Amino acid sequence: MNYKILIDNKQIDLEIPLDKITIIEPEKVPVFNQEKLVYESLQNPIDSPDLKTFLQNKENILIIVNDGSRNTPTEIVLSTLYEQIKNKNFKFIVALGTHRLPTKPEFDRIFGKFYHEFKDRIFCHDSQNDEMTYLGKTSYGTPVKISSEVTKAEGVIIISSVEPHYFAGFTGGRKSYLPGVSAYGSIEKNHSLALRDEAKILKLDGNPVHEDMTEAAKMVTTETFCTLTVLDTNDKIFYAASGNIHSTLKAASKRVIEIFAPEVKEKADIVIAINQSPLNRNLYQSQKGLENCKSILKENGIFILVSSCNDGIGNKAFYELMASCKSPDEVFNKVEDNYKLGYHKAAKFVSFMKKNKLWMVSELDSDELENIFIKNFSTLQIALNKAIMLKGKDAKLNIVKNAGITVPRINGLK
Repeated sequence: MNYKILIDNKQIDLEIPLDKITIIEPEKVPVFNQEKLVYESLQNPIDSPDLKTFLQNKENILIIVNDGSRNTPTEIVLSTLYEQIKNKNFKFIVALGTHRLPTKPEFDRIFGKFYHEFKDRIFCHDSQNDEMTYLGKTSYGTPVKISSEVTKAEGVIIISSVEPHYFAGFTGGRKSYLPGVSAYGSIEKNHSLALRDEAKILKLDGNPVHEDMTEAAKMVTTETFCTLTVLDTNDKIFYAASGNIHSTLKAASKRVIEIFAPEVKEKADIVIAINQSPLNRNLYQSQKGLENCKSILKENGIFILVSSCNDGIGNKAFYELMASCKSPDEVFNKVEDNYKLGYHKAAKFVSFMKKNKLWMVSELDSDELENIFIKNFSTLQIALNKAIMLKGKDAKLNIVKNAGITVPRINGLK
């Protein structure tokens, strides 16, 4: 049977000679007036004064925004804030964490019509070279060093979005502080907690990474107002929450589960997980599609990750570690013995590879991927044909259309 599959707005025809096929995608939601949703959230904040009250007697305002790896509708939120902040002394900091600088098209996408007006007020966080302020240690031992722009400000406005996150549970809120505008050492220590079993997607309670981030955010004494959005599959806002940084995350994460965690009846022999832009730009980011969808694959199954990776590997620490080893077991032992930032990616990759095959359809060099135990294919059709040859005509196939944001659950279990 022929299926039409959309990959980054390009349609491909996929011939699938199987009977047991399940197409998995987020729930459809109504189309809303996006500006109105954000405006109403600002007027009805959660556990916080409204924005007008928050801004009273504050002139020096820092606005923290996401980088190009998220589809956060920063421009729309700024449109609703504009009248209240235009006469303030405000600046923006792009919460890069350890990510690369945004490209010019990414700056345009982040700020939209406001980019040329505000570009002289926009700064990008540098986790290794910016001036930092030490706030103390968390109970997990993370030294919290935050950009001094935060501590110098009279008020901080966070603009972010909430999506499933493979070891922090969810994006959004407290992540704007750690890792967003934190020192490299703080980020590295926090991310080392991702090696723990309880650092899971869709999980907040008992998740050490989330709890560590939350403790760090609570150390920030600068008053903070947060606006979080949840987007549908067309990157349109269907929910917005404003106010307290922790309460808004809790409210938004519930809506994420309703939409992006569909129930699946059973596991499959083959899973095709398609990463859409911008979560397919490099291998480091693309791994999220694997983490989101690996629970719906049978043991000894074949997982086909479709992700262009036209920016290459990304953070190379995990790649260099994996390429230096002869087996997944050797990788895992090295991660535990000498953790460095990015090694959590290696640990997640190889823990999966111990029991399953991981294949990719990408623009990466095939030899480069073979070095880290991943087989690469030039087209999805070739990869699927090979998988069916190995698993047989009776194999069950699960296809996840937008793996970067979809977290299927077997019988509703997380």
